[in-house]
Amino acid sequence: MDKQELGTFLRSRRERLRPQDVGLPSGPRRRTPGLRREEVAVLAHISTEYYIRLEQGRAASRPSGDVLAGIAAALLLTDAESDHLHVLAGTAPNRTGLHRRDVRPSILALLERLPQTAGFVMSAAFEVLAWNDLAAALMEDFAQLDPKDRNLARRAFLPPQHAEAPLYGISDAAEFRHQAVRELRATLARYPADPAVIALVDELRDASADFARLWERHDVQAAPTLTKTFRHPAVGEITVDCDSLALTDRDQHLVLYSAPQGSPSAEALALLGILGTTAAAYRQ
Repeated sequence: MDKQELGTFLRSRRERLRPQDVGLPSGPRRRTPGLRREEVAVLAHISTEYYIRLEQGRAASRPSGDVLAGIAAALLLTDAESDHLHVLAGTAPNRTGLHRRDVRPSILALLERLPQTAGFVMSAAFEVLAWNDLAAALMEDFAQLDPKDRNLARRAFLPPQHAEAPLYGISDAAEFRHQAVRELRATLARYPADPAVIALVDELRDASADFARLWERHDVQAAPTLTKTFRHPAVGEITVDCDSLALTDRDQHLVLYSAPQGSPSAEALALLGILGTTAAAYRQ
């Protein structure tokens, strides 16, 4: 159980709620935002003293599943937030050691067989582990980068000096940054002893005020991205459908960008397929 992170997460969720959100009268003006601790305890059907110990990181024992379910209901947690709560409390299956960077051979072969689709595999820490030629043409030639520089979270918050537009000119750069913070927080909860994950989060918190601000929100749920527009210097705007397929055995994602057949964006992708990695050079 990560007592301190659990307490901080509970406090952040409590402070976001208003009494009327949970059917309580607002009453006189409150000195601090959100519900009171005793109100959460009543709604969760636990003692106020125990809830206070949980929030202050002083609980001597791990809360039971029933207690966590009551707290999740009291704080109106989403499914993703409830899952995160169980991970922090140590009541969910927890991965140990390091997140995996090795990609299944069958996935590597699939990437090369995808027609008119840019595809890449991303680790739990936002590292691009494998990609096909169209992904390199659309985004950048990852083969020319040091593995450390293939991290999309680092690329989003700490773009290289030569980059004219951050993160490949995508239309939803701000939302992607928020998504990266949400998912990295969940990744750190799953791999609390992974030096690479810890170092990445520490680096981004120290070097990016935007990352640090978003990190303090303790968000862990992101809406799926359905479409994305790239502004490519060689072929102009390309709007793609986004599909992210979870590779659960290795805690990775296969990300696919495609365009409706016959659309201008499909034609632009086809042109990028012809240009190959020379198209990525236009970003330099």
